[in-house]
Amino acid sequence: MFESKNSLLWGAAVGAGALTALAAWNKSRRYFDLKDKVVLITGGARGLGLVLAREFAAEGARIAICARDRDELHFAKEELESRGAEVFDAICDVRNQEEIDQLVGDVCMRFGQIDVLVNNAGVIQVGPLEAQTEKDFADAMDIHFWSPYRLIKTVLPVMKGIGAGRIVNIASIGGKIAVPHLAPYCASKFALVGLSNAMRVELAKDNIFVTTVCPGLMRTGSHTNAYFKGQNEKEYALFSIANALPVSSISAESAARQIVRAAKRGDAEAIISVQAKIAAKMNALFPELTAEILSLVNGLLPANGGIGQAKLRGKDSESWLAPSILTAMSDREIIENNEQFAN
Repeated sequence: MFESKNSLLWGAAVGAGALTALAAWNKSRRYFDLKDKVVLITGGARGLGLVLAREFAAEGARIAICARDRDELHFAKEELESRGAEVFDAICDVRNQEEIDQLVGDVCMRFGQIDVLVNNAGVIQVGPLEAQTEKDFADAMDIHFWSPYRLIKTVLPVMKGIGAGRIVNIASIGGKIAVPHLAPYCASKFALVGLSNAMRVELAKDNIFVTTVCPGLMRTGSHTNAYFKGQNEKEYALFSIANALPVSSISAESAARQIVRAAKRGDAEAIISVQAKIAAKMNALFPELTAEILSLVNGLLPANGGIGQAKLRGKDSESWLAPSILTAMSDREIIENNEQFAN
């Protein structure tokens, strides 16, 4: 009996080792050279999207960016071209299927194909649950779930036609753990993580690899254009400080480099920043404890009040705490990453 058990254990170990070696070999075959590839980035004219465009361009890729604002698109295109990139820009509201169809058609007309799709466009509404409305949840789902779904559905025939592709969905650590005062954002990012993982397992057969990206806080400058509800000045101060301090956030450039590497390798998932990795592992191992800790954190955050269910951008929610020396590292990214044009 003892020998039989040993044989089973040995067989299982050998089998596991063989599967691991096969997976490693298969992964090495998936390496994707970005030279001359066409990368379409939604929300690519500012913030993380623009930083990603720079990073993909540095790899020799041809870049297509879209946004809703002409001024920020013009600025981003000029800046990317000054770095030697070949760039196509288009006004597109990714919540609208007709505009998506036009965008994909125009990019293919310009470059002939789309090799990489980066679903990056997003919105953040910060405030207590009492200040969040059904419309806030619907808006978050529209931009974080339905827009990526529609874009993927529209781009897939192009990628299948060329026999390969990469899809990068920018989710969030808020798509793995419920961050207080970000209920619509978290709910929609959880949905995106589920969509992204489901598409990963079904599209691999077509040599199309989907990467789910879950960043923690990043210094992109986007805090100035996030929306704040309830006691908006306090919410903005806390959010922008957490978004700026090195102990809680990561530079956008470092995040972009990690995302591009994950896309080239065809990784299933990329959790960006040490803080986000710790949070994700803790939630996976100790969900009850994590929920209790986050409930305590929620109790320390501003109660409902102020402007209530109305919302104001960060730049309209400033106080003596923000901008300040505490937010300086993130504030200087506002101009660097083209966040000043958003309206």
